[in-house]
Amino acid sequence: MLLLLALLAIPLSAQTWQSLFDGKALAPWRQTPFAREGTARVENGNLILAPGAPLTGVTHPNPPFQQNYEIRFEAQRKQGGDFFASLTFPIGDAFCTWVTGGWGGDIIGISSIDGWDASDNETRSYYNFDSGRWYSFRLQVTATHIRAWINEEQVIHVAIAGRTLSLRPGEIKLSTPLGFASYNTEGWIRKIEWRPLK
Repeated sequence: MLLLLALLAIPLSAQTWQSLFDGKALAPWRQTPFAREGTARVENGNLILAPGAPLTGVTHPNPPFQQNYEIRFEAQRKQGGDFFASLTFPIGDAFCTWVTGGWGGDIIGISSIDGWDASDNETRSYYNFDSGRWYSFRLQVTATHIRAWINEEQVIHVAIAGRTLSLRPGEIKLSTPLGFASYNTEGWIRKIEWRPLK
């Protein structure tokens, strides 16, 4: 009985983080075939999304999770004024995007919930991203909630059970099943990792 209680007390932080990007090669990520995309490359341990017209991105064709997971990464806006590391992610059979600095550079949120974009639903908030500064991002996805943190400050906590989850119409659908994208902006990403949640 004591052993069982001890096991139940193990925090989520005890789960092992697993790398999704080795900092040396783009593979298994692939450049997303956006129209008029910029170039994605790896340099000095960083995944660099050069500015597109408007989108540049990379997509992981076979992520090892669909639900009950966390993913974390570090990113910075090197130049430009819009989102620089927006993450499209699976949630069961659906997909959503965590927008990081969209609509002019400071709106964050989840697109889309019940047909409403991040700019219009309850996950919308404002975050001031300084160019050239690294930020840590962490996303937690379960069957009932989406939670997200920037620099360990919780910025999203939304219940999703029974709600319609979808992507914003347009090219962002090319980011599925797992992908990063920037919008007319140079974004740098590194230390991409995930872990399962019980």
